[in-house]
Amino acid sequence: MSVLTVSEVTRRVRGALESAFPGRVLVAGEISNFKIHTSGHSYFTLKDSGSEIACVMWRSAVASLKFRPADGQEVIVAGSIEVFEKSGRYQLYAQRIDPRGVGALELALRQLREKLEKEGLFSPARKRPLPRFPKRIGIITSPTGAAIRDMLLTLERRYPCVDVLVLPVRVQGDGAASEIAEAARKINAASPGLGGVDLLIVGRGGGSTEDLRAFNEEVVVRAIAASAVPVISAVGHETDFTLADLAADVRAATPTAAAELAVPVRLETLDGLSLTQRRLTVGVQRRVDLDRRTLSHLARRAPFREPEHLIRRREQRLDTWLADVLRALNARFHDRRRRLQRTEQLLSRIAPDASVAAGTRRLHERLTRLHIAMTGRLLRIARNLDQRAARLQRGAPPGRIPRLSELLNDARRRVALALHQGLDARRRRLEAAEQLLNALSYRSVLQRGYSITRLKKGGALVRDAARLSDGDRLVTELAEGEIESRVIKARQRELFET
Repeated sequence: MSVLTVSEVTRRVRGALESAFPGRVLVAGEISNFKIHTSGHSYFTLKDSGSEIACVMWRSAVASLKFRPADGQEVIVAGSIEVFEKSGRYQLYAQRIDPRGVGALELALRQLREKLEKEGLFSPARKRPLPRFPKRIGIITSPTGAAIRDMLLTLERRYPCVDVLVLPVRVQGDGAASEIAEAARKINAASPGLGGVDLLIVGRGGGSTEDLRAFNEEVVVRAIAASAVPVISAVGHETDFTLADLAADVRAATPTAAAELAVPVRLETLDGLSLTQRRLTVGVQRRVDLDRRTLSHLARRAPFREPEHLIRRREQRLDTWLADVLRALNARFHDRRRRLQRTEQLLSRIAPDASVAAGTRRLHERLTRLHIAMTGRLLRIARNLDQRAARLQRGAPPGRIPRLSELLNDARRRVALALHQGLDARRRRLEAAEQLLNALSYRSVLQRGYSITRLKKGGALVRDAARLSDGDRLVTELAEGEIESRVIKARQRELFET
């Protein structure tokens, strides 16, 4: 028996498989671990309850898939079985994958619907109401089909005053979806330049699922959802249903029904307006009659029959209020005047300007006289002491002179001390008197907010306004500074006494 290499064994296995599975095979199973590599190739495992096989699908075949395979799907894979020599295992090279029990188109449609629904493109919250009286409508459909004729006839019959813009497109076949989506984008972009497009109808007549395929394409659904103009979807007959219907603001069962939803019936609208006009006329007439009766009733009331009497009563009440106000002001003025007079009398008693000046002069005179008297007395005492000392020196024995000199010096010290103490006591009394005068001075009263007014000419103190004359110049002394003024109306208080 010959010894075989690994490569030789692998080649013989590959030859056996190729002879056992010639050409193309169909394998049914469940997808597991489906992955798409960055190169675009797809790798997955196909398994059943008893076994599993590795599968590879090249990028060109993946691009032709009508749906996206996912783990757990039951599928039928068409391809060839070959051996991957490097790892020494056999693989199924898939060329086509079909869902088992459901068509690829149906599965792809279901997957797209789930995807767009998660994004919120079918949410009822996005639906907008249709304009009640549109001025301009755009229609995206085939220009040769029965759908456009039905819609134009219906619009002309129901609401002939509306403008219609037809955007011709293919509604089935390759490229139809991109044409429909591009037409929707164009009419939205051109709407401002056209004076505004109020409504957009996208539709076609009925057909098979394959015929309606363009209205299930993602590009059409997104264009309808992104439209700033409200959209009516009118695709097929009543039993047909597409993703465009879900994305539109309103779904119509047929193109004719879409035209009926888009516009009202002009005659019915005119009849409704006429009815509304009659109702408004009747309502206004009733309101006028009611207001006329109310006005007539009011005119019969006393205030309207005798308006002058009402005005006189109001004038009398106003006069009464004015008199009360004047009395209150007059009483307040007299009270303030009495309080001011009392204050002036108090000021004149405790700290008149002349009394303070006279007291100050008297104190200074007394102090001067006291100083002169004390000085003279000191001089007289000194001279007297000197005379006595001279006599003692002349008549006293020599032994007594020192003793007498000591006594004399002591007497001089006591006299000087007594004189100084007397002067200090009188000085303290004088300072206390000055502090008392300052406390009782009118300037301390001015610090509390009062003022003193004098005639500029002569400086006489003003105590009574009756003694003033118009044109007199006054000087008002405040705590800080003075104010000069002129008398304009010396009898001003009489205004409050009348």
